[in-house]
Amino acid sequence: MTVPASPINHESGLLAHPAPKRARGRPRKTEDERDDGNRRHQLLTAAARLFRDKGFDATSTRDIAAAVGMHSGSPFYHFKSKDALLLAVMEEGMRSALARQADALHGPASAASEPLVQIRRLIRAHFDTLLGPGNDFIPVMLYEHRSLNARQRASLAMLQVAYESAWTPVLEALHASGHLRAPVKLSRLLILGALNWSVQWFDEKKGASLDELTDAAMALFLKES
Repeated sequence: MTVPASPINHESGLLAHPAPKRARGRPRKTEDERDDGNRRHQLLTAAARLFRDKGFDATSTRDIAAAVGMHSGSPFYHFKSKDALLLAVMEEGMRSALARQADALHGPASAASEPLVQIRRLIRAHFDTLLGPGNDFIPVMLYEHRSLNARQRASLAMLQVAYESAWTPVLEALHASGHLRAPVKLSRLLILGALNWSVQWFDEKKGASLDELTDAAMALFLKES
């Protein structure tokens, strides 16, 4: 059997180490990449909190990465840019709001079809979205909507329309029954505007409960009897 000649560096007379073979296929994923879904959610939650506390412009991707224990460049594996992360935060907030709203409208109750029951549930679910646990997503949308570009705003608008459209038939029924005196479209805008402003002043440690806020909103906007 012939023994193959060893690779020799003729200048030094030493054995030369062969170049390492190039690995085939895609590079091995990092730990962050393997745990994509969970890490993405952590980034969204941290970004929402920081965008709300510091503002979008004052928050860096380094800040967001540090908040979840990532390297400064790791967020870009999950999101193309900080702008894309901002849009994702808002979309996450709207999808969560839509799910909570659907649960509220279809929850068990003997009088679930009654407009007064439905509007109370809509208002209570909206307060949950704005002021309940993990409530940074929608306030970021209210504060930072202008930071989106036109295409991003158009994408988000479809979710907003889907959310607000659930209010219209309920308000129409209340208007027909005499419980709502103002025009339906204006009522929807005024009610949602007033509820949204609560993120500016509500403090659960000093203020009323969400149920008490719901009662106050019902008394303010509707004639119940």
